[in-house]
Amino acid sequence: MPSREPAIAFIGGGPRTAGVLERLAANRPELFGGPLHIHVIEPHEPGSGRIWRYDQDPGLLLNSTAADVTMFTDSSVACDGPSVDGPGLSTWAAGVLDGSIRDVPALEPHLLDQLRALTPASFPTRQLQSKYLEWFFRRAVSNLGPDVTVTVHRDTATGVVRSSASTTQDVATQDNHTHDDAAHRVRLASGAEVAADVVVYALGHTDSLADPESARLSEFAARHGGFHAPPSYTTDVDYSAIEAGQDVIVSGMGLAFVDLMVLLFEGRGGRFEESPDGELDYVPSGAEPRVWAGSRRGVPYHSKISSVLRGEPVLRPRYFTSSAIDALLAEHQELDFRTQLWPLIAKDAGYAYYRELFTGYPSRVLGTWADFEPRFDALDWYSAAREELVAFSVPDPALRLDLEKLDHPLSGCAFADYETVQRSVAAYIHRDLDLRTSPDHSETLALFTALLFVYMDLGRLVPQERLNARSQQTIHGWWHGFFSFVDSGPPAHRLREMLALHRAGLLKFLGPGMWVRADDSIGRFVAGTFQSPVVVDASAYIEARLPSASVERSANPALRDLHDAGWGTEQRLLTSEGAHSTGKLLVSGNHEVLSPVATPQKGLFAVGPWTSGWGAGAFARPNTNAAPFRENDALARRILSTVAAAPALQPN
Repeated sequence: MPSREPAIAFIGGGPRTAGVLERLAANRPELFGGPLHIHVIEPHEPGSGRIWRYDQDPGLLLNSTAADVTMFTDSSVACDGPSVDGPGLSTWAAGVLDGSIRDVPALEPHLLDQLRALTPASFPTRQLQSKYLEWFFRRAVSNLGPDVTVTVHRDTATGVVRSSASTTQDVATQDNHTHDDAAHRVRLASGAEVAADVVVYALGHTDSLADPESARLSEFAARHGGFHAPPSYTTDVDYSAIEAGQDVIVSGMGLAFVDLMVLLFEGRGGRFEESPDGELDYVPSGAEPRVWAGSRRGVPYHSKISSVLRGEPVLRPRYFTSSAIDALLAEHQELDFRTQLWPLIAKDAGYAYYRELFTGYPSRVLGTWADFEPRFDALDWYSAAREELVAFSVPDPALRLDLEKLDHPLSGCAFADYETVQRSVAAYIHRDLDLRTSPDHSETLALFTALLFVYMDLGRLVPQERLNARSQQTIHGWWHGFFSFVDSGPPAHRLREMLALHRAGLLKFLGPGMWVRADDSIGRFVAGTFQSPVVVDASAYIEARLPSASVERSANPALRDLHDAGWGTEQRLLTSEGAHSTGKLLVSGNHEVLSPVATPQKGLFAVGPWTSGWGAGAFARPNTNAAPFRENDALARRILSTVAAAPALQPN
């Protein structure tokens, strides 16, 4: 019998799938040169997908500058496949304008205006980013070559079955080469099925069904005629029920909160204006609510940094290195993040920070870097001797790096009254803007860069299976949260806008240690914090954060089907406190879906933030050996090797 063309199905067609397609094109000449059919199942536009789709509020921005966004696996990426250079977002925009990049559909006038105004330091709109991602997808498809056919299904995958279980006759075929013997059938919401030998779940960020507490709060709001938004993707929530002048309690002050501010204020017709004294003023439309915001930390994420380094840059981690990790692995069967890895990470952060302080601002320190460096090298980060060295060398306590204080800036503060809370949070935001936008504090940029290097290297250097369960929980929880708080915050002007809204009386701060309860006696939500006497009540409550990962409670039908069928399972960790589920889909180091007894499910792969893999976004900064690009390359090579190893699928 003649061999048939193998088929690969991607469930999800956002930027992660586009990145893997680019890697399939780059690796095919080495690993599998035969014909291939690829299905991409995506209800939204392929390339941008749901999260980065064009159809969202035009005021929403990326939290990265145009110069810091690329989809290309450049020469910095340590992977087995060949590198492919290409334009990042900033260069792409310039190419579209000057005509050197031609394969872009006509853009709307407001997007052309954005292209003309864009600089490498600009924060582009998500609408503009959608066009770059969609262009990259088309380019990746075209680079697969003439003997690879890509079919996009603008549909939703609802589940996967083994071929023997399939009864539907509407099965996708390719060039009359039947796929009746393909290993899997992907069921679509339309009733059709897609036959595939390999299925890749690349769903990006997904929603979860409300947990019991959020469901209880939604029921309370419905019963009392109020409003409750559980953890969700901000742009997908309908806030029209919130009325002008209405008090709204908001928990969470991260990136979801920033998006919420855009939608509730500028999105309702308000605008910001520069005042003569350099402050930003908010001009209301009259349709705005009044927001009472708090969180665990009580402050927003740190803003992005606009300063440049003055001193000698640190190009790579000095202590969190492959040799240091190899030495730990040789000595210990299991590694502990807090006691063995975090001290190295903290010391790298401190090294970069103090190097910039000494070499960029010598008047702020005592002694020279040449004297300080060897002494710092010899000391553990968490040692009295290191603290004494820094205390002597950096006279101003405000310039000494305290990572615990950085993580919880208002910890231990007791606020006497409402006004004290408002002054303290506003002062914190002012100070953060000064540290991150002033040209006189580039040590914060050195710290940012050091943490970014480690974040990108962690998954490469540390085998996940060699971490103890407590550490895996810490990495997915605390470490990711700390890194996001320090390194993944909004553009600085968003914090200026928060201050303007605060001065306008439309944004009030609750402070750190926030709590919220539903009070049946008054039929309203009540909120306060453990560090102040301020208590407010409102009929509306928004949980401004992303939903927690949960395969078992996933709102995505294909992912929930994977769990319910028993093919996939949530990652469970056994700690001293008992078993704990991360809520993430358990996958192997090769991104294979693992069964509840940890056996690989042949032909099923999964990648993205909802899996137990390290996960690090879908696009990244150029020239940073970015983790998602390393993962994409490894996954693409694994897929091609799987296809090539199946004798019945070999080309004639």
